[in-house]
Amino acid sequence: MKCCLYLILVALTPLILVSCGGGYKGYMTRSYTVKGVHYQPLSVDQALQYKQEGIGSWYNESKFFGLKRGNTSLGEKVMAWDVSAAHKTLPLPCVVKVTNLSNGKSLKMRVNDRGPFIPQRIIDVTPRAAGKLGFKKQGLTRVRVEVVSVGDGKYKRKVKRGWFRR
Repeated sequence: MKCCLYLILVALTPLILVSCGGGYKGYMTRSYTVKGVHYQPLSVDQALQYKQEGIGSWYNESKFFGLKRGNTSLGEKVMAWDVSAAHKTLPLPCVVKVTNLSNGKSLKMRVNDRGPFIPQRIIDVTPRAAGKLGFKKQGLTRVRVEVVSVGDGKYKRKVKRGWFRR
């Protein structure tokens, strides 16, 4: 009996101790290279002005049929039902508003990963985000991406909106 309880505890420990985040503070703006292509992330000030339209897609970083968490570029754990995104050049982490231009649905989400590394795609979102935006079945859609904030905690900077800003 004691052996069975021990085995159950060992089996459930990863589920109990799952981390919600990588504990990253500040901003990740370090340049990097993927498949021979060099990427230089935007500065925080540049990112706060970021607004772009293009093709959005979805990806699943989790493993083993969505039952095992995947890791993001920030070291955060992510599951298929999380709402987050990957971007090639925005500082990590940041929050963006993604709008599906074909149906008008929009959603704010945390960008905590790098990608998509496929030409003409500007953002990858998790399966749940794609479902909420209404393009999971299609796989791709035209989107608008606007930065809402950059950074976490005391490093967080928000886009200034108001009478004297665009």
